[in-house]
Amino acid sequence: MNKVVMTQEGYEKMMEELGYLKSTKRKEIAEQLATARAHGDLKENAEYDAAKEAKRHLETKIASLELKLSQAKIVDLKDVDQSKSFLGATLKLKNLASGDVVSYTLVTEDEANIDTGKISITSPIGKGLLGKSTNEKAEIQVPSGKITFEVQEISYG
Repeated sequence: MNKVVMTQEGYEKMMEELGYLKSTKRKEIAEQLATARAHGDLKENAEYDAAKEAKRHLETKIASLELKLSQAKIVDLKDVDQSKSFLGATLKLKNLASGDVVSYTLVTEDEANIDTGKISITSPIGKGLLGKSTNEKAEIQVPSGKITFEVQEISYG
């Protein structure tokens, strides 16, 4: 069994999503199925087919979340060398070409959300920042070329 490494925050969000899907979303789809069934002939009922497909999709998503949660290994940030950047670290970075300062939190693929500054450790930037220390430079190949960041600050929690 492969472990799925994640942060405590990521685990809690996944549990919350699973609860929502199993309760609220399942009820909504059951209601859609019942409404579509009430329209009569199921062989030529596009609404019924769409509701069945939505139910299949939902059950697949639920099964996927349950599997990931059953294999979860939560990273304990107390066990991490906090002078280096690893999963769960928030980094303040200076782009050496533009002078811009940005902050990213290194997370798993499931937790990644660029709009909130959370980047996956499997992305090019995430990979390039792993293991870096304060004042260390990271030259990272991205689709648009190379970016060089200087790590200005690392924090956990």
